[in-house]
Amino acid sequence: MSIQSLYSFFLEHPSVQTDTRKLKSGDIFFALKGDNFNGNAFAAKAIEQGAAAVVIDDAAYEIPGKTFLVENVLTALQELALYHRQQFKIPFIAITGSNGKTTTKELIHAVLTSTYKVSTTEGNLNNHIGVPLTILKVNQSHELAVIEMGANHLGEIASCCTWALPTHGLITNCGKAHLEGFGGVEGVRKGKGELFDHLRAHGGTAFRMNDYDYLHTMSAGIPHIITYGTHEADICGTLIADQPFLEAGTTGKVDIPSIKTSLVGGYNLPNILAAVCVGHHFGVNPKNIKTAIEAYTPSNSRSQLIKSGTNTIILDAYNANPSSMKLAIENFAKLDAKEKILVLGAMAELGAESMEEHNAILELIGRFPWKAVVLVGGDFMKIPHPYQRFENSTSAKAWLDEQGYENTYWLVKGSRSTKMELVL
Repeated sequence: MSIQSLYSFFLEHPSVQTDTRKLKSGDIFFALKGDNFNGNAFAAKAIEQGAAAVVIDDAAYEIPGKTFLVENVLTALQELALYHRQQFKIPFIAITGSNGKTTTKELIHAVLTSTYKVSTTEGNLNNHIGVPLTILKVNQSHELAVIEMGANHLGEIASCCTWALPTHGLITNCGKAHLEGFGGVEGVRKGKGELFDHLRAHGGTAFRMNDYDYLHTMSAGIPHIITYGTHEADICGTLIADQPFLEAGTTGKVDIPSIKTSLVGGYNLPNILAAVCVGHHFGVNPKNIKTAIEAYTPSNSRSQLIKSGTNTIILDAYNANPSSMKLAIENFAKLDAKEKILVLGAMAELGAESMEEHNAILELIGRFPWKAVVLVGGDFMKIPHPYQRFENSTSAKAWLDEQGYENTYWLVKGSRSTKMELVL
């Protein structure tokens, strides 16, 4: 089965699915394998649900006239995505980084869609499966594509680039995330830097946060670099207010005196500036940039401000690592409120540095006065500390419900594995 033949069929049925629970009539189902499942076994079910065809790699599950037999389903999905990508001459903007990449992606999407037809990564489909699926959603009506790329080990961003072939790229930052897979901060920079390596090798354009010296080194040699930051950049930004929502202004190549956002935390300033920078580069009117950013409302437990009775909750529980946790706590500590409660879940994928990093967070917590501190799971259970501790977020919720806290501000944050949103 050649990719060209599969692509011809894809053009007739341009919708791909890897989960029978989300399958729609007319989709092509790719029967992926995992450690604990064999997608080939769902071939017949997919056809019954209306799939146009199923791509399999086990002849035992062939259905005459309904299956495409390939050597490896995942490889076929990735090769199909590459073949599809090669049919387009439009800009493909890749975004990666340790913190803020999804928010940055959503803001850039908001700005660009004010002027263009844009295809963008849905949710966090940003890995070796999600990126190909995202590419396959691009169609001839689109004028730009924005592709989020995530990684927890070396080589992953490089692989994503071989399918997405980005013409433009942005690294939000390189912090202490997925240290177990990357082997330390230098590994993180090398892994995220694979995006800049691709742009350098292919004459691409990088959008660079100028405040971070390491990004200067990582972007050296890229032929086209456009900068944003708080000083000495093409787009300069100023934090006007962050109590509780972020307000910023820009000067330089884009003069916007005030952008009033619905984002919580001054740490979102670089994400705002990235969106302004990308929008300006692609000719979006400053008024449209301002309107788009101000209209953006965060979701998926990212920098959300929630009112619940007399309480105000900052829900930032989509994920957490030492860098983002530190910023969130420091920002919350500055908040002008008398009664504040921290509800934090443990940080995952930190490897040998996990205990040290959790100890550092405990030391940071101890610098500020809190009405209560609730810590959940992981290494927070292994380290002596004076705060409330619970094995899981469900237990933490039960205890918090009993306390009946009123007129308080809450910060709820933790790694995805702790499911801290369940506290609400």
